Amino acid sequence: MSQQANNPFLTPYNTPFQVPPFDKVEPEHFLPAFEKGMAEQQKIIAAIHSNEAEPTFENTILALERTGELLNRVSSVFFNLASAHTNPEIEALSKDIAPQLSKHSDDIFLNAALFQRVKKINDTRDTLNLDAASKRLLEKTYKAFVRSGANLSDADQAEMRDINKQLSVLTVRFAQNLLAETNKFELIIQDETQLSGLPEFLKLNAAQLAKEAGKEGSWKFTLHQPSVMPFLQYADNRALREEMYKAYTSRCNHDDDLDNKDIIVQITSLRAKRANLLGYPNHAAYVLEESMAKMTSNVFDLLDGLWKAALPVAKSEALQMQALMNKEGNSDELEAWDWAYYADKVRKEKYNYDAETLKPYFQLANVRDGIFQVVKNLYGLTFTEITDIPKYHEDVTAYEVREANGDLTGIFYMDFFTRNSKRGGAWMTSYRKQSVKDGQRVAPIVSIVCNYAKPTGENPVLLTAEEVETFFHEFGHALHGLLSNVEFESLSGTSVPRDFVELPSQIMEHWAFEPEVLKFYAKHYQTGETIPDEAVEKMKNASKFNQGFATVEYLAASMLDLSYHSISPDKPIDPDRFEQQRMKDAGLIRQIAPRYRSTYFQHIFAGGYSAGYYSYIWSEVLDSDAFAAFKETGNIFDPVTALSFRKNILEKGGTEEPATLYISFRGRMADEKYLLENRGLVKA
Repeated sequence: MSQQANNPFLTPYNTPFQVPPFDKVEPEHFLPAFEKGMAEQQKIIAAIHSNEAEPTFENTILALERTGELLNRVSSVFFNLASAHTNPEIEALSKDIAPQLSKHSDDIFLNAALFQRVKKINDTRDTLNLDAASKRLLEKTYKAFVRSGANLSDADQAEMRDINKQLSVLTVRFAQNLLAETNKFELIIQDETQLSGLPEFLKLNAAQLAKEAGKEGSWKFTLHQPSVMPFLQYADNRALREEMYKAYTSRCNHDDDLDNKDIIVQITSLRAKRANLLGYPNHAAYVLEESMAKMTSNVFDLLDGLWKAALPVAKSEALQMQALMNKEGNSDELEAWDWAYYADKVRKEKYNYDAETLKPYFQLANVRDGIFQVVKNLYGLTFTEITDIPKYHEDVTAYEVREANGDLTGIFYMDFFTRNSKRGGAWMTSYRKQSVKDGQRVAPIVSIVCNYAKPTGENPVLLTAEEVETFFHEFGHALHGLLSNVEFESLSGTSVPRDFVELPSQIMEHWAFEPEVLKFYAKHYQTGETIPDEAVEKMKNASKFNQGFATVEYLAASMLDLSYHSISPDKPIDPDRFEQQRMKDAGLIRQIAPRYRSTYFQHIFAGGYSAGYYSYIWSEVLDSDAFAAFKETGNIFDPVTALSFRKNILEKGGTEEPATLYISFRGRMADEKYLLENRGLVKA
């Protein structure tokens, strides 16, 4: 009894803005809260499906929408910590709770009596006089049951349950293997001459990492992004670049206990079996039915068209770098571990552009304040830091977000720095989604998580241009969650198809390096000098170089994803050979690997983007076209355009079809030409 009384999940949160009481949460609290949450939801579900009254939207669809409050509360904290600040107890429970949650979900969506009520309402939907959002909720609820197997026979449902159970465990194992493998590798350098070419910030960070590892006087480099990527870009020592590159691109592919190949085989086969059970030819067809793209042929049409435009550009870039290698007296052939290094050299030689000289202007705190100013100019929002609020890690900061009139928009957490307890990459997430309850808007609680290098000594955090862009990107996702203004939580914010969800994030990237915006935040951290116009012009001129590589490595990963998820369940695959053959068929040059190789492709095997990694480029067609709407007014903060984007895109969540929302904003569907121009793949 005392354990339940002390469990912070089992009572209403007595915290500012009812945020999770992170300071009171212990690992032992999760399992009892999960169990109670599942039991409570099942009890309410039983009351819904046993209700003798005629099924109505209110007593079935709306009642179902409002179930699972406790389960949602504990799940949001647990799974966010499992990604952002895990520990052995959380990792162990992740494996144990995954099949239980899978069974719980199946018990709802394969409940025959409940489905009959939902189906009856759906069959009479045209007579119910529902508003647009309610119709959308009904449609989404009915499809969720059907796509979960509600129409299957008992035998097929039993097989579906087994598949879901296996997948729930396999995806957790994939992610945990990748984190462990990434943390396991270290390159220790003791000879300072081997640091030639590396910028001071990277050497300081490496020295700090070595000191923390008990190897003071050395330099430690890891496979975390803030370490490996600048090492590949700047290290003069080619042998060490090769060692780092091969370690990075062979993660979870060593035929040991952290190898992910067999997990990939199982995941792809199980997903294909599940799709077949539901009447789809493959998993990709199953996924894409609910996307903007609708069919794999539409995705491949886009990818193939871009591939034909990008691959010749990438080959031309490779020739430029090979020429520079030869000019320097190196007669070897350009290799994959040379690409970032020589791309940087070509930029310096051809465009007189050195990305490292810009970092002093991209101090993290200033970039943050610059984003705040952009969002204030666009939408009138203000961000005020809150210090007396629970946080799950000392590095996290929290903000109150308010409208221009003072109304609360939401609560916003930011978690910037890499650590061993955090998976790689950057993402946005929610601890509470926006909804309407008892006629009042429930303010969302959202968070963005990044992996920037922690500051060393008295030095501030200085970002690369790519990291600045990532910050703007994730902030765009956060706005989608914060500005949501819908009634139903399941249609809130980012609850939209994968190939639409990247529109709000990627459009924000367009403001990052606009000269007008750089004046807000690009101030030298020592002198306070605003970034010179000359430096901005150099950055602009150099921005199109290496876009062939960037486009091709991304498209290669997208093709690989769709290929894995287009196979039949009985087709035996070897992931290494499968990847090699697919890339050979596409004509990928050997100096470029897919952005994510199979064994560490977390997006698709553990991150919810299966048959959906193409979404970034699909959405880029939209965001490039949408930003053009601002540029066409002559004012990147045009209030009419900003209000339209907010009302038609950011506030609407999943209440309407994405194409309908986009046309409401733009007056037409997006034109692909703006993407091609932005990437330098065609002349503007």
